[in-house]
Order: sequence, then structure tokens, then C-alpha cells
Amino acid sequence: MPYPPERVWAFLVSREGVEIWLGPGAELPRERGVAYETASGTTGEIRSFHEGERIRLTWRPKDWDHDSTMQVTVSGTGQKATLRFHQEWLSGPEERAGQRAYWKDVTERVVAALAER
Repeated sequence: MPYPPERVWAFLVSREGVEIWLGPGAELPRERGVAYETASGTTGEIRSFHEGERIRLTWRPKDWDHDSTMQVTVSGTGQKATLRFHQEWLSGPEERAGQRAYWKDVTERVVAALAER
């Protein structure tokens, strides 16, 4: 992304950014072990929060029978940032494909929102 990593991070942890990637209605806890829930029923808890760099959390949509683990990272220097969404413990190829499409859409929405700011 053609933005400083600090700007991308600040957006991701803002209310607007959290609504895009975590879900509407969610407050993003910044302490390990603190739970969250989105308006759509996705639940989880923070596993780690490294300011300016990485968030690791469990992620379970209301219609899933298992947790997955999400990691969101921002890296880069100067005017170039890399944003990564990495999800583990998915149930199989179909769920992986669905989540890959979901995170691609999320990334596009984050890029569009940053361009508007």
C-alpha cells in the first residue's frame, strides 16, 4: 500500500477500520484474554496485541462450530506498508477458499477507505 505503516495501523485499530476487518459493533480489546463480539455474532478473544505491528485473536462466526486464529500484521517503511491477514485452523479447502475471498474483500475495503482519508 502506498501509505506509511503507522497510518495503516492507526486506521486498522480505529472504529472505522475495526468495523471493516473485525465486524460492525465490535470494540477491539488491546489486552490478552479480553473477549469481543461483533453485531453479527462473531466472537473471540485477543491472544496478543503488539501496538503498531500485530494483533492475534480467535475468530468464530456465529454459524461455525470451531474457533480459528487470526493474525493481522502491518509492516513496511517510509511510504509503503504491507497489510497481512493470516487465518489458521480452518476446517478444510472450502472454508479456506471462502475466507480467502472474505479477506481479499476486506483488504480492498481497507485500501479504499485509506484512499478517501
